[in-house]
Parts: sequence; C-alpha cells; structure tokens
Amino acid sequence: MKYENVSALVRWTRRHIEITSLTLLGIIVVAVWTLAELTDEVVEGSTRNLDRDILLLLRAPSDLSDPIGPWWLEEMGRDITALGGVAVLTLTTLIVSMFFLLLRRWASVLYILVTVGGGILISSIAKDYFDRPRPDLVPHDAIVHTASFPSGHAMMAAIVYLSLGVLIARVQPRFVLKLYVMSVAILLTLFVGVSRIYMGVHWPTDVAAGWLAGGAWAMICLIVARILARRGYMDAETLEDAG
Repeated sequence: MKYENVSALVRWTRRHIEITSLTLLGIIVVAVWTLAELTDEVVEGSTRNLDRDILLLLRAPSDLSDPIGPWWLEEMGRDITALGGVAVLTLTTLIVSMFFLLLRRWASVLYILVTVGGGILISSIAKDYFDRPRPDLVPHDAIVHTASFPSGHAMMAAIVYLSLGVLIARVQPRFVLKLYVMSVAILLTLFVGVSRIYMGVHWPTDVAAGWLAGGAWAMICLIVARILARRGYMDAETLEDAG
C-alpha cells in the first residue's frame, strides 16, 4: 500500500510538470543564495574558526599528521577521494556516454558533455578567482596543486554523479530503480566531499561550496533537459506502467 501511494504521488507530480519545475527552480535559488552567503563569509574570514575546529576534529590530538580512526579508514579515505578525481570522473562520463550512444540517445550524450564541460569551466574560473590557500594546519594525505575554494572534487562529483544519475534514472521504468540510482549518486557525492576534509586537503567550507555550486549547476541543466524533452528535442522519461 505504501509503495502504491508513493507511485501515485510520483505520477501526479509528473502530470503537473510545472509544479515540479517550480520546485526545482526554488531549490536552485536557495542553493545559489546560500552559496553567495557562504562565499561572502569565507572572503571576510568569518568561517576561519569553524573550518579550523572541524579540520582538527578529524585528527588525532597527539599527532596532527594522523587522521582519526584505524589505518584502514585512512586507506578507504584515499580510495573514496579518488572517486572525485579527474581520471575516475572522466572514465565514468565516457562509460555512461557510450551507454547512451548505444541507445542512440544523441541528445543525452550532448547533455552530458555540456553539463560536465560547463562544470569544469565554472570550477576552474572560481578557483582562479578566489585563489584560497589550502589548509596548512595538518599535513595533506593527497597530492594537490590547485587553489582550495571551492572544492573541485566535491563540485565535479556533484555535477557528474547527479547529472548521470538523473539520465540513468530517466530510462528506468520502475520508481524503486530511479530512487536507487539517485540515492547512489547522492551518497557518492557526499562521500567524496567528506573524504577531502578527512584527507586534510580542503577546508569544510570549500567542500560545502563545491556541493552547492555543483548541485545548483546540475539542477539548472536538469531543468533545461526537461524543457527540451517537452519540446521533443530529448527523449521523454521512461515511466512505470500505472497498470
């Protein structure tokens, strides 16, 4: 009964696409406003103590070079942070793009390239503009060579995993599969961001800004995709039979 109620709610939401679009637009506005406020606080230095306290909380008090937890947790942190790296995200983007090429969904492939490419451009411009130094309180457990704000790993993980998750979810007919795909995409995004703080290579506000910027860009692209789908330029979402 609960599953039927959820399915009915989802079908109602799809029939009232304007409401869904307005909801997404409202989320984007909130995310952009929050990002602007956070950026202003970072520029003014108001977040310095909060960043410092959170970063030190993840380190052993007796040895700041040692992240809290057993050795295998630190190893897992390195593995997880790689999920937001250039190599993994590029490979993931190419694999999913090939999936849609095989389905002959050319518009979806173009959507992926524009979304990911635009995200890379935005991230690069933001890093160069703010030029925030990396944390110097603790040793870095990963190699870094760019500015700190916003976190490129957190931002690009949000853009790639959320955008690809949406596209994959669109071709799944069952609601439970759509929910699973999007849940995995969100968890991957969160894990990558947290791992950057745990590795000591980003201030917490860097990661928060990356999540907000990446999520907002992914949702903006999603709204554009929904508009294009309504006008016939992209394939419509696969829906579960109301049966």
